[in-house]
This record gives sequence, C-alpha cells and structure tokens, in this order.
Amino acid sequence: MPYPGKRPTAFIVICQNTEWDADLTRYQRDVGIAAQTMLLAAAERGLGGIMIGNFSPEKLSAALELPDTLAPMLIVAFGKPDEQIVLTEAGPGESVMYYRDENDVHYVPKRRLEDVIF
Repeated sequence: MPYPGKRPTAFIVICQNTEWDADLTRYQRDVGIAAQTMLLAAAERGLGGIMIGNFSPEKLSAALELPDTLAPMLIVAFGKPDEQIVLTEAGPGESVMYYRDENDVHYVPKRRLEDVIF
C-alpha cells in the first residue's frame, strides 16, 4: 500500500446498473475495457493508475450511499507516480505477490508469457 501523502488523488468506481441487467458477470469484459482505456488516457497525461478489484461491494455501496440498483464492479485509482516500480518475472509455481525491498522499491512479479499463453 502507498504511504500517506503518496496515495491516489482520484478514484472512479465503475458500477453496473442491475435494472438494465442483473447478471453481474455479463459485462465484466466491458468493465475491464473501460478501466484500461481510462488508465491509458491517464498515462498519456503523465498520470499513474491502478485497477482495484479487492474491495467489499457492500461496504463501498454503503460509504458512497449508492442506490441498490448500482453494483460496484471495479475501482480505478489515479495519481501522480511517485515510486520506483520494478516488474519482475515469476517462474512456474513462484509467487506473484507484490513486495518492497529494504530500499522501498516496489516489485511486481508477473507470470511469464509462455506460462499463460497456450
């Protein structure tokens, strides 16, 4: 997690209107495409961002006082990048958990292309 003072300055919560379709899995691709488009546009403007899928929809809905017909699907956070991030390769069976070293460098292990494309 980012330290105080280095946290995102803006968040967008992408919701699905359940009055239009109650199947929350049906539009997951569209949600991802919309979020990625936002992040690419932010990057063009020198901003950083991240998709956040690990949250409690119930708690978020309550905090934002969302109507019952809006289901939070994804959060996109934006801000000015202010840390060193290093992408590393994770071999088969290795962890893809993020971590920081003693110099506070943020490491983001990624699976190898040959391990995910068949």
